[in-house]
Amino acid sequence: MLFDSIRRFSQNILAFWRQRIGPKLLPLLATVRLAGLALAAIALWLFAYIADEVLETETQAFDTNVLLSIYQLHRPWLDPIVRVLTNLGDPTFLVGACGGLSLLLLWRKQKSEAMTVAIAAVGALGLNLLLKNLFARHRPELWSRVVDVRYYSFPSGHAMLSMVIYGLIGYWLATRFQRWRGAIAALTMILILLIGFSRLYLGVHWPTDIIAGYAAGLVWLVTCILSLEIWRQKNHGKKQVNQLHES
Repeated sequence: MLFDSIRRFSQNILAFWRQRIGPKLLPLLATVRLAGLALAAIALWLFAYIADEVLETETQAFDTNVLLSIYQLHRPWLDPIVRVLTNLGDPTFLVGACGGLSLLLLWRKQKSEAMTVAIAAVGALGLNLLLKNLFARHRPELWSRVVDVRYYSFPSGHAMLSMVIYGLIGYWLATRFQRWRGAIAALTMILILLIGFSRLYLGVHWPTDIIAGYAAGLVWLVTCILSLEIWRQKNHGKKQVNQLHES
């Protein structure tokens, strides 16, 4: 009798998976993985290309010309706005904010989201520091700096972490508020781009630092989103199985 009960329960779980979970889970994961991996592959290729050009100092003329052009935009009234924008992308601020957000998500019993946010922040910061020390590129000194900067220049930590953190938060909000996902995506992209521009305006990064930071950040962002979706579906499947068992 015991073995018959176990066998029937196993068959019910398999039938439930085939009818309810499997058809929904597999197409979603396939779409997210294929699109995400393609996007990550392009971003990885872009980062590798820029890194190679930087190592060979092939981008110096481009970087210098762009920065000097941006310098022409300097206005006294714009300076404080740019400082606020650059502070929103500060790695220390973003990692601290992610720590608080992770605790909030844990308190709301959203363990998958909490773990993803924490891993995204710590992983992005660690990867950025590793890359900075690997390339050891010096920051531009085309005009006097009005903000303090540390570490090397390539890739930009502000660009990389803002892509990862704000990109992940934007994705998380867009999946919950489907009606506003277009506006959420647009605002998220604008914020990330403005943070990158602020570093150029302040003259503390070369343009290729920013582009490479976005590219490296996009690779890590896609990785975190894929992990989040897999964890979500896995937890959803467990809940469905538990409900079936209780019934």
